[in-house]
Amino acid sequence: MIKPIVRDIFFLGQKAERAVKADMAVGRDLLDTLQANCDRCVGMAANMIGVRKAVIVVHMGAADIVMFNPVVLKKEGPYEAEEGCLSLDGVRKTTRYEYIEVEFYDMSWKKRRQKLRGLPAQICQHELDHLEGILI
Repeated sequence: MIKPIVRDIFFLGQKAERAVKADMAVGRDLLDTLQANCDRCVGMAANMIGVRKAVIVVHMGAADIVMFNPVVLKKEGPYEAEEGCLSLDGVRKTTRYEYIEVEFYDMSWKKRRQKLRGLPAQICQHELDHLEGILI
């Protein structure tokens, strides 16, 4: 289901709670909402649709990948990036990493490990910041 985008700074600044298997619907709602905003958005975190759970979706070109409880295991190649956000006005500078390796549960609740480079890595890092209540 397509959800409205949250712009409340207080809500967005709160740390996400760990997702459980019963939160699968949050992943589907994130996919639907990202696809409805694909002309202006490449990733989303659950708090952007009003849910304080550790769930993100990342646009990877041909597919959008939902990640439950994602954790960065490795990061390499720091660089300065400028990013905008559907929940916030304007753009901000931040440090990102060219390469990351992330572990998460997928939509079948199977543990996965994904290596990301370039824009998908940057998108994932932005959404991971949302889970920590970091507003970039």
